Amino acid sequence: MDGMTATPPEGILGTASLPQGLRGNYARALPDGTLPADAVCFSEADHATWRTLVQRQRAIFPGRAATAWLAGLDRLDCDDAAPDFAKASRILGGATGWSIVPAPGLIPDAQFFALLAQRKFPVTHWIRRPEELDYIVEPDIFHDFLGHVPLLTDPAYARFLEAYGHLGLEAERKGQLAPLARFYWFMVEFGLIQQADGLRAYGAGILSSRAETLHAVDGEPARLVFDMGRVLRSTYRIDDLQPTYFVIRDYAELFDAIRTAPAMLDAAVRAPTIAPGGSDPADTPHR
Repeated sequence: MDGMTATPPEGILGTASLPQGLRGNYARALPDGTLPADAVCFSEADHATWRTLVQRQRAIFPGRAATAWLAGLDRLDCDDAAPDFAKASRILGGATGWSIVPAPGLIPDAQFFALLAQRKFPVTHWIRRPEELDYIVEPDIFHDFLGHVPLLTDPAYARFLEAYGHLGLEAERKGQLAPLARFYWFMVEFGLIQQADGLRAYGAGILSSRAETLHAVDGEPARLVFDMGRVLRSTYRIDDLQPTYFVIRDYAELFDAIRTAPAMLDAAVRAPTIAPGGSDPADTPHR
């Protein structure tokens, strides 16, 4: 993954308290964790880096990226320059009522969930350096925008992510963040979908990484039929290609899973976890 650190914190969505040495402009962060609009400013070199990254990924998307995600990327019309936040928000608003807001990078979990519940997606305000094209320690605008934002044009997925924000606020109060973070990791960052024309990737961590896209769709990792209970027990590492992916039928399946999650989170907190790449007797391989 073009990811963060080797050992996941309790909430990989953000963290309860942020680590030191992060790159973003945290000094200007507002009470909700976002930044003022004027914090977003890209140089010509930044735009060139964005174009390079998009061109590299575009070359491998055919036959690998989910149809709804690709349609969203085309609709956002952002191949030639780093995204204009206001323009993207107008497009999202017209499609699903969502918007994007600038953020310094990682933000605390409670603020992250609250933004999702308001149909606001935080997008990092800076882009990686040219020497970091293949790997970056922190999530940047390329991961956040290209990975996450295209699918927010899809009504079913947008509805799911809003519901996830509401569930996250409740789970944080109840000490259930660990299993809920696993759900985000596997189904938002690294989810696969079985379309009529074949297996496709929709997860942001896959589609913002060349190596992960090729590995997830063309490689030979374990691919399992999505099972909410299994996902909530599955731990992960964030510094390597994923050994296991879960495959959904459609995005409505994610919303249905959120509706059943409150009854499952307490059990997941107490249940034995499954190590990265591990198996469970009840696993159903995707075929």
